[in-house]
Amino acid sequence: MNQQSIPLLCATPGTRRELTSFHFGPADARQKVYIQASLHADETPAMLTAVLLRAQLAELEAQGALAAQVVLVPLANPVGLNQHVLGQFIGRFDLASGRNFNRHFHAFPGLLARAKETLGAHAGRNRELIRQLMREALDAQTPLTEFDSLQLALLRLSHDADLIIDLHCSLEAVMHVYTSEAGWPDIEPLARYLGSRAQLLATDSGAQAFDEAHSLLWWQLRQQMPATQPVPAGPAAVTIECRGQRDVSWESAQQDADALLDYLRWRGALLGEAKPLPELLMPATPLAGSAQFHAPCSGILVHRAKIGDWIREDDPLFDIVDPMTGEMTTVKSTAEGVFYMRRAIHFVTAGAPLGRVTGTRPIRSGVLLGA
Repeated sequence: MNQQSIPLLCATPGTRRELTSFHFGPADARQKVYIQASLHADETPAMLTAVLLRAQLAELEAQGALAAQVVLVPLANPVGLNQHVLGQFIGRFDLASGRNFNRHFHAFPGLLARAKETLGAHAGRNRELIRQLMREALDAQTPLTEFDSLQLALLRLSHDADLIIDLHCSLEAVMHVYTSEAGWPDIEPLARYLGSRAQLLATDSGAQAFDEAHSLLWWQLRQQMPATQPVPAGPAAVTIECRGQRDVSWESAQQDADALLDYLRWRGALLGEAKPLPELLMPATPLAGSAQFHAPCSGILVHRAKIGDWIREDDPLFDIVDPMTGEMTTVKSTAEGVFYMRRAIHFVTAGAPLGRVTGTRPIRSGVLLGA
């Protein structure tokens, strides 16, 4: 194991943070796997899974069982990890700017134009040329803020990986995953090992999340480059939501770490026979088909359905009770599917997001991910 640290841009005199990564396996391996946890720093189930992964990867490396280079970043957001306001942990948004730590990864400006000038007729050689262009684009950037330097450091660690796994969690949720349509065939076995209850697909969510900074670029290259300059399939990139923020236990973290290692064996990144693939619990559905519910008024929030329930259209999901009058407003589902995530608070303001149900028919467009 090789531990590396990248200093982040110093935000104020006397303060400095660094991004730490752990590198396992042969550096010259044909396959590179990148795994990070808690880019939203308050999502601790992902962090605990990474703790267990680190120990297991070190043991596997000592046994000579790694056939790929594996880069693990267990704390992908040291900036957000230090954000506490009156005892409340705020790890999703940068308090200095209001920016979401997992949005707007504008990583490789001008790369498409440069690719048209650079790529040749051999797909394998073009893969290396594209990665070289990615490196050059990253090296040309000068971060202005600590936030920018964090995003840049993460991309420099991950841009040349064949598999990118971004471990998160939601508020209250079942295990679910986000990936692209093109990436789904590679990620489907991972969803099986994880026991994922919802698989949400979008080529472009409109949010420029970390996983899409990788997958969308390669998809765009494949769409825009002529046949005489073939572009191979890009990396498999996935965001895994390790249930909800309160689902922190050794048992669930070990289950998720084992599932990730089972998948790496299936991919050939680890030596040894892969476990048989479990059944896929739920088919993949379009992210644009997930119904998102908002509070039509303010009041006490009472849940009418459990996370993971199969919901039919018009099923009641929430009651909102006016604490002054006792008047009750019921929010019903507009879609049929899995009730895969909901808010963790029980008093809401008008317009507050409440939860989401998967759906098979696209009903939304534009930015498909929440703030």
